[in-house]
Amino acid sequence: MIYAKLTDAPDYRGIHPRLDRVLELLNPEFLAAVGTEKQCLEGENLFVTRFDVTTSSDQSRLFEYHRRYLDVFVTVCGQERVDIADPGMLNLCEQRGDYWGAEGKAEQSVILTSERFLVLFPGDAHRPGMAAGREENISRVVFKILL
Repeated sequence: MIYAKLTDAPDYRGIHPRLDRVLELLNPEFLAAVGTEKQCLEGENLFVTRFDVTTSSDQSRLFEYHRRYLDVFVTVCGQERVDIADPGMLNLCEQRGDYWGAEGKAEQSVILTSERFLVLFPGDAHRPGMAAGREENISRVVFKILL
């Protein structure tokens, strides 16, 4: 997992070529242009979508994690809390494709705003869309990178 300021994105280049491309796209102009329809940048190897959601304080919401895809989250409007947990400490309830849904308790949390990004590697269990204080409408851009 990487949790960093957008201005520090260039410091993380060299991990994977597709992640390098995403790090270059973490700028206000590109992020503002992302729509709610899946936009393929390299087919199923790299795509991006904006999600408009209302954050929640419901602690029973599922965590998710992936085996093949890396996620990069940027909250472009509002703020949200993303809970993090060790998948080995969660109870798996659902699996379809590359989505693994599990219930359990958060071990730590990060707050995403328009100044920060979060990289979640395969196996990093996360519960996005949590309220960082009060519930609010947010817009989150998610890049998916096939590893």
